[in-house]
Amino acid sequence: MGTADSTGEAARLAELLSTLKERSGLSYGALGKRLHLSASTLHRYCNGDAVPADFAPLNRFARLCRATPEELVEVHRRWILADAAREHRGKGGGGADVVPAADSGTPADTPVARNAPDAPDAPDTPDAPDTPRPRRRLVLAATAGVVAVAAVGALLVGRLGGEGAGAGAGAGEAAGAARGPVASSPAAGSGSPSPSGSASGEPSASPSDSGTPSASPGSSAEGKPAAPAPTGVPFHASVRAHAWENQCSQRYLVDREPDAVRPPPVEQDAPAWVAAMGAVSADEQVVEVTLQGKGSETVVLQALHVRVVRTGEPLAWTDYGTGVGCGGGVALRAFDVDLDQGAPAARAADGQRPFPYKISESDPEMFRVTAHTGGRDVSWYLEVEWSSGERQGVFRVDDRGRPFRTSASDGRPAYDYPPGASEWSEHQPG
Repeated sequence: MGTADSTGEAARLAELLSTLKERSGLSYGALGKRLHLSASTLHRYCNGDAVPADFAPLNRFARLCRATPEELVEVHRRWILADAAREHRGKGGGGADVVPAADSGTPADTPVARNAPDAPDAPDTPDAPDTPRPRRRLVLAATAGVVAVAAVGALLVGRLGGEGAGAGAGAGEAAGAARGPVASSPAAGSGSPSPSGSASGEPSASPSDSGTPSASPGSSAEGKPAAPAPTGVPFHASVRAHAWENQCSQRYLVDREPDAVRPPPVEQDAPAWVAAMGAVSADEQVVEVTLQGKGSETVVLQALHVRVVRTGEPLAWTDYGTGVGCGGGVALRAFDVDLDQGAPAARAADGQRPFPYKISESDPEMFRVTAHTGGRDVSWYLEVEWSSGERQGVFRVDDRGRPFRTSASDGRPAYDYPPGASEWSEHQPG
């Protein structure tokens, strides 16, 4: 959790949270007990004194307060802006901003460092008169410094041996991460681009930067050094591969007997539970994708596509539910995907406006995709077509470099974990 001034973006977020809380008619104590949060923590969220480091607590808070689908999206949008503003103030306006990452094997939405903008080119200055003696002194001093550093480095390498090589590799990886997403162009005519690996847990991106204007390297029309052309994906992405409608809505298939399956997790801990149990979403999987532009650059999101990697017979595993007795919840199905179709497509549902969309740093978008199957085991991922100026590309959305996986559970043994229970019990229909 981070602190925040009760002004600006944090205040706008707090205003909406307070409205939802008052409308629910529940006290801070009652809400906190059901959300497993202290009343004082919720009070700080609602008066703008604090902004949570991840969205999951506010998502559960808004759902418990019976927020409408539009209000849920607005809470998420205001949290993104408030969190970015808090991190920006915390770093004194410089360095790397922090945003939530895609769902990973750790509790949801671990912060990931944003890339700092490129430094502007230094302005041209008149040539200084020749001053050979001071320049010679500087060259000699620099040469002596290089020799000294090389000698110390050689001594350390001689003593540390293999450890020095490992440290060098780590430094290289850190430097590479600071440069931002790696963009790889797919082969001409390829139906889907090859995914690029992402050791940081971010969604893998395979943009095709075709259309970038060509220029003579190192110079402009005026003979001055040319600014480097933009590269990489012009937006940040946060992916939640295991978003739920409510605590009781999600079920998973696990290839284990009940006594070998851990108690069901809460939503923010679902990625870690799924990884530990080797679980697969049963019948339905909800994925939330948040895209936010970098800087003042406007990005047009042209289309959202579904790509199927593999399909087969449903898994013959046991079905486990995440909860019982929750009652009805707010169903959000902004984009619906029927994985049983020959060519699944993301179709706008419940009044959702279809693509295209526009995003920028101050105007992010959150897309909620509900994929379902009634008779198959399907591995799939999403692709977002984007354009910005004369650049365009395709961004792959998946589960930390792996496809999402959803399997039908019809006819499989089913178990639930009732409130207060200490073990799984057979599912009781209805």
